[in-house]
Amino acid sequence: MKPPRHDASARQHSGGPSLVPGRSGNPNGETRSGVMAEVDRQIAELAHRSTHELRLAWRQLHRIAPPQGLSRDLLIRALAHQLQEQSYGGTGRALRQRLQTLTREREKRGACFDPAATLKTGTTLIRQWRGHTHAVLVRDNGFDYEGERYRSLSVIAKRITGAHWSGPRFFGLTKRATASAAAEARQ
Repeated sequence: MKPPRHDASARQHSGGPSLVPGRSGNPNGETRSGVMAEVDRQIAELAHRSTHELRLAWRQLHRIAPPQGLSRDLLIRALAHQLQEQSYGGTGRALRQRLQTLTREREKRGACFDPAATLKTGTTLIRQWRGHTHAVLVRDNGFDYEGERYRSLSVIAKRITGAHWSGPRFFGLTKRATASAAAEARQ
């Protein structure tokens, strides 16, 4: 007789915790501890509570009533997240800083900011321009181009072309506003 298999896809669609063996969040692959099992039990119980009980749990946790339009499903998910965060620890410092940086960039640039275009140190950007290949190395605090350090891709693009260019656009890191608007209109 085969051991029962846990269907992770059903859990993913329901928004519940994954019960796949070895997916306990422990990178060492160790079995679940008592704390993890208790948190999983508490999360599973959330689905069986009434909406009124979920709202009370929110009030106890946040010392304020939940937002008016918050659905039952979102209440369960938010409470489950809080339980996990309290037991396993919250978001790491590096991720919090990254999210704050992305938020500032979005506020500064507007809705067209693409976080995927954020460059990692050590990346080489290559651009063909009028028969010549130009390579730019991304550094922690700027860019290297032809042995010189620059703070901005736009300065490098101007040096290459002789005209003002958006550096990220010149190196193919952003889409034109008209192209993205046209793509959204097609959807």
